[in-house]
Amino acid sequence: MKTIVCSQPGRLLYEEKNYPASTAGCSVVCVKQIGVCGTDLHAYNGIQPFFTYPKVLGHELAAEYVEGGAEGFSSGDLLTILPYKSCGTCFACKQGKRNCCSTLSVLGVHEDGGMCELISVPDELLVHAKGLSFDQTALIEPLAIGAHAVTRAKINPHEFVLVIGAGPIGIGLLYFLSLIECNVIVAETNLFRLKFCRSTFPAVQCINPAVDDTLTALKDLTNGNMPSVVFDATGNLTSINQSLSYLSHAGRYVLVGLQQGDIHVSHPEFHKREATLMSSRNATASDFQFVIDSMRSEKIRPQNMITHRIPFDQVVNDFPLLYSQKDTLIKAMITC
Repeated sequence: MKTIVCSQPGRLLYEEKNYPASTAGCSVVCVKQIGVCGTDLHAYNGIQPFFTYPKVLGHELAAEYVEGGAEGFSSGDLLTILPYKSCGTCFACKQGKRNCCSTLSVLGVHEDGGMCELISVPDELLVHAKGLSFDQTALIEPLAIGAHAVTRAKINPHEFVLVIGAGPIGIGLLYFLSLIECNVIVAETNLFRLKFCRSTFPAVQCINPAVDDTLTALKDLTNGNMPSVVFDATGNLTSINQSLSYLSHAGRYVLVGLQQGDIHVSHPEFHKREATLMSSRNATASDFQFVIDSMRSEKIRPQNMITHRIPFDQVVNDFPLLYSQKDTLIKAMITC
């Protein structure tokens, strides 16, 4: 069985591995499409937190059921995988928040993922995707990240909401914010992604911090109040430290992106706002189902996020090209 291994930063290679065994409580699935996540790019580049080598990357998966004893699944069924393995017994798990389990293990990050022909997966992590395409199915996990963050923020109608960064996660936020009667602003310096946002979300106000005075623009767009919800989808330390000042009084700042450094906050500025700082990690099974339902009902049509495709047998050679083409990259898919 051919498998793609990230053996060290900057190096992918093909390895032959044994056919995965079908064991009690697990099933074998055939991987059909793999979304390339920022985590995969960061791991390849050597800057992903909590990461060790060698590792099989890949956790945004469209797959078909092969064999096992999973209830409700038959051979050939289209599915995706909830890639978060949780203990089920820690405080977070007992609150229904398995997405932030104290011993969480994520496929493709903490343990080997789905850049392979076949993978054995715990039955409880299989999610039906009947009626969706491979493209839609491989987008479920990254879109669920955005859906979960929007739920965390508890946004009220007519609030002003700022999304910083229009990469795949930021765009996912925009899809689900578009289902709420709120006023959405996106800040992005990449011209290709700004154009995508303007065409896909015509009601969204766009700011380019590279040329616009962001603070002035936000004051103008929010009638001087500033956004009451700010999402960081950049994972960029400089951006995070700077954008805390964009938050209104009594506002909520939601960290969706992840970076390795320490965040520095002016305590007086944060305190006087009586601000709320929260993180949003991964997604839950209910987030997955919400994304699936939203695509089935065509409330969202996210397939145009896909800008690049790489055949499985060309990944080792072509994966580095994603860096040279980053100015026109939103979401890349590996086709099997």
